[in-house]
Amino acid sequence: MTRINDCFDMVVFDWAGTMIDFGSRAPVLALVEAFAALGVTVDEVEARRDMGRAKADHVRALFEQPAVVLAWRQAQGADPDQAAVDRVMAALQAPMIRLARETATLIPGAAEVVAELRAEGLKIASCTGYTREMMRAVLPRAADQDYAPDTVICAHETPQGRPSPQMIYKACLDLDVWPLSRVVKVDDAEVGMAEGRNAGCFTVGVAASGNMVGLTAQALNDLDTGERADLLAQAAERLYAAGADLVIDTVADLMPGLKAEAARRG
Repeated sequence: MTRINDCFDMVVFDWAGTMIDFGSRAPVLALVEAFAALGVTVDEVEARRDMGRAKADHVRALFEQPAVVLAWRQAQGADPDQAAVDRVMAALQAPMIRLARETATLIPGAAEVVAELRAEGLKIASCTGYTREMMRAVLPRAADQDYAPDTVICAHETPQGRPSPQMIYKACLDLDVWPLSRVVKVDDAEVGMAEGRNAGCFTVGVAASGNMVGLTAQALNDLDTGERADLLAQAAERLYAAGADLVIDTVADLMPGLKAEAARRG
């Protein structure tokens, strides 16, 4: 029987919405709060649209949305420019760190999956759109819950962020892993699917716990069965369209998916 370690050497996990923060709430709420501090209303739908990018890239993408440009112009009296990006990033720092810490609860099953992967001999990497300073609020809390990746690549530590594959490349260099076909990328955002495909990884999308649905576990559970199924189907469709090889509900479902892929390759 073909085992997972016959096919794969490393798994690269995203953070918010994939391993922590069910619903990927912290980045959205922090962006809404940062813009509000500057007199600009940004709603959650607008904030979620480019989730997964490095935070400065995410702010630039927000400024490409006509409604956000108009709101900024009305509040600030000028069109947004690089100075505007810098102002939002300055306003974002405190709420992002606070909310990242508050929401750094592991998604159920995450630690167990990592333990199983390590038992199979795989290395564990992570990459994120959070800056290193933001991650300093998350890493100790994750470690207290038995999750400590072998390497952590943060936004702006490579020349380009997602959808560029450079963060994955850096993780491979850090952990001496190649070829990329033996790497799994797990993420909840469309741009993360593009990142994995651009790197040549086996790319796994996470539907229920991530940005596509955007609800806490309790809020998702409170929906009626049909509405919940529709949301998950829509999320899966978007993740597949963005390049996923496989879509699962949460990271707790990863091992069966990888075992099935190993059997298929065997």
